[in-house]
Amino acid sequence: MNRENEETTAAKNFVANVSMAFLGKEQVVENAILTLLCGGHLLLEDVPGVGKTLLAKAMARSVAADFTRIQFTADLLPSDITGVSIFMPDQSEFQFKPGPVFTNILLADEINRATPRTQSSLLEAMEEQSVSVDSKVHRLPFPFFVIATQNPVELEGTYPLPFAQMDRFMMRLRIGYLDKAAEMQMLRDQRDSQPLEKVSQVMTLDDLLRIEKSISRVEVSEVLLEYLLEIVTRTRNHPGIEYGASPRGSLDLQRCSQGRAFLAGRGYVLPDDVKAAARLVLPHRLISRKGVRSVALQGGEIIDEILCNVVVPV
Repeated sequence: MNRENEETTAAKNFVANVSMAFLGKEQVVENAILTLLCGGHLLLEDVPGVGKTLLAKAMARSVAADFTRIQFTADLLPSDITGVSIFMPDQSEFQFKPGPVFTNILLADEINRATPRTQSSLLEAMEEQSVSVDSKVHRLPFPFFVIATQNPVELEGTYPLPFAQMDRFMMRLRIGYLDKAAEMQMLRDQRDSQPLEKVSQVMTLDDLLRIEKSISRVEVSEVLLEYLLEIVTRTRNHPGIEYGASPRGSLDLQRCSQGRAFLAGRGYVLPDDVKAAARLVLPHRLISRKGVRSVALQGGEIIDEILCNVVVPV
């Protein structure tokens, strides 16, 4: 077995390990882990009680990495996330005290309950993997992966995520309810145990780094790059969309396509990889002409329409 096959097997073991705690949603688990392996950030948006926090904790427990959870509230300040400089009298100087953002995996729970000012404190961290405090830049550890959650049904006391921050999430996933058989299994399993007890460490930070580099080496032909770019361009020219996908969206689409090919055990991207990736990374980046960000279903319908109209390369 060569190195690439070993790394693909390790990634699949990661998915299987998390799925032992997060029953009945293996595709959601695979997409969430794919976001991590591709170096992106993840937004989980769904009703309460479907396991958003459980998924984040199970992923963190599977990796030998630092994990921090922040409960976002209306009174949370930016310094509560990034850290603050404190004057030390004995040294006659200011010393920086890192905030909880200095971690490998950050769970930003109910992120839309914080004010826009506090939400914006994550922008630099998510894009540059650094934090600027008092004109000094402090690097975050590698990897730095944000899993943010929000409940779309509770609008009172919440603040919609700004478009600039939505664009920094590689994927926005909905989990949905379990089917009857999976929910019955969940009831049986959790009568006398907790789901996280089944999750063990299966990956190190070095493993993550190797896999991320392997994904970046997956070949994307010039023809497929043109196909990918045509899909993104059509989101910008669609009559129902005011703002389409950004260049960052193009990069995420390419990386996600490479990641899907990697998980399939291939060293090259196929058109089906691009199609599947487009449905994952583009819908939440679209803003309709009414001035309201498209909900996932509307964005998904527009992407499906575009995929039907773009000629697939042979």
